Amino acid sequence: MSVYDSDIAPVAALLADRGRAAMLTALLDGRPLAAGELARVAGVSAQTASAHLARLLDGGLVTVVKQGRHRYYRLSGADVAQVVEALSRISPPLEARSLNQSRDARRLHTARSCYDHLAGVAGVALFASLMDGGLIEGDGVYEVTAKGDERLGLVGLDVAELRKGRRKFAGHCLDWTERRPHLNGALGAALLARMIELGWFERGRTRRALEITRQGRGGLADVFGCVL
Repeated sequence: MSVYDSDIAPVAALLADRGRAAMLTALLDGRPLAAGELARVAGVSAQTASAHLARLLDGGLVTVVKQGRHRYYRLSGADVAQVVEALSRISPPLEARSLNQSRDARRLHTARSCYDHLAGVAGVALFASLMDGGLIEGDGVYEVTAKGDERLGLVGLDVAELRKGRRKFAGHCLDWTERRPHLNGALGAALLARMIELGWFERGRTRRALEITRQGRGGLADVFGCVL
């Protein structure tokens, strides 16, 4: 089936509602959220949130993770995250109506998760350093060089093992705020997860925001030549 045979109207209709759009944007954090949390994010009642989530489930945009008697929702995959990010790039920004909202916007601009990989100023800078330093190479689809394999090994990543997965190994997203590429795919996800484990980044109080630690600034510079 070609792209011209795809019926995009049902998916577009799901994204057109502000409540559902707010829920999907919140799930760009990559972590599953309960229906009550998503209701608060969307500013709707629990009953309305349940109706929205049922439609998103039917449309294949979210999935359910069950833990005991509790149900948590997450995006169904990286493709959905990329669609939401792409819409963010062509949509008008939300106007900050308070000092807290302005601070949140700055935090997201500096460093944030884009589903499960690093975005914002930090993500764009890291991608540029990987390319300029000869650690990865390619155009849209990327491979790790011998030098990159050695550097990624320093932070505990097994590149050969990552290549065995079904997920695309390494590509890029056009960053929502920076309009420049950041790394995605299995490599981007594994790299962010490892940097959080190493304490280079910490989850911020603002949803999706990541805070760069002093250790992280040093590690990024020493290992990848990325100065933030």
